[in-house]
Amino acid sequence: MKRFIFRALLVALVIVVPIPMMAAVDISVTVPLPPSIVIAAPPNVIVIPDANDVYVAPEVNVDLFFWNGFWWRPWEGRWYRSQYYDRGWGYYSNVPSFYFDVDPGWRGYYRDHNWYGHRWDYERIPYGRLQQNWNGWHNDRHWERQGTWGVQNYQPRPQQQRQELRQQRQHQYQQRPEVQRERQAQVQRPKQQHQEQVKQPRMQERQPQAQQQQEKVKQPRTQEQRPQAQQHQEKVRQPRTQEQRPQAQQHQEKVRQPKKQEQRPQAQQPKHDQPQGKHEKGDEEKHDRR
Repeated sequence: MKRFIFRALLVALVIVVPIPMMAAVDISVTVPLPPSIVIAAPPNVIVIPDANDVYVAPEVNVDLFFWNGFWWRPWEGRWYRSQYYDRGWGYYSNVPSFYFDVDPGWRGYYRDHNWYGHRWDYERIPYGRLQQNWNGWHNDRHWERQGTWGVQNYQPRPQQQRQELRQQRQHQYQQRPEVQRERQAQVQRPKQQHQEQVKQPRMQERQPQAQQQQEKVKQPRTQEQRPQAQQHQEKVRQPRTQEQRPQAQQHQEKVRQPKKQEQRPQAQQPKHDQPQGKHEKGDEEKHDRR
């Protein structure tokens, strides 16, 4: 019986007590990822003039940059990066710092082999060579020491002029329609996250309250009623069986034993008198003979 009660309580606990992790709500707002880049072979790259170690894949129909060991791409006003050129993109929350050094008209200059009125004899760098040498080129300042990036008779811009161009490009970038849409979406995302964070604790509070009520209603009743019923049955059944049997036995013993004790002396008394009678008759015979 105890095993049955233990099993029943165990089943009740499994049903009533929930697992908090199962009730957790994911409040993260997912950001869509860009489509994969499908090309027949790893892309060749060229170096962008007036930029610090910025490479671009001109033969790919989307803007695909390589900088600081990662591949970078803009998509719908957001930025993504990956260690691979065609997959594994992850959302990057800011605009990478190199981008405002890139001239927005670089594709036209590449097509015309002309960089601001100077012939541009760019060098196509194979993918394998880039992977092997980009870090060494960065540490040695390989492209800065050349200073021309393949542009004939070109003088690099002074640092102050480059900073002014960065500010202008940053302002132009913020005016793009896809960037403005993304900025509005970024403003709305914290509101959505805040609303979900407010809702989640309420749901988590309601669930424990309901669970506690269920535990208070179900568990104590099952734990108290069954022992009370068992104790009551034991108190009712066991004492009766223990008391009734001795009373019946004692009553029978009291009734039977006196009868036997009374009957035995009555049966024994005549037997005890007979010898005396015989003894008296013998004495009389002896007396007559005399």
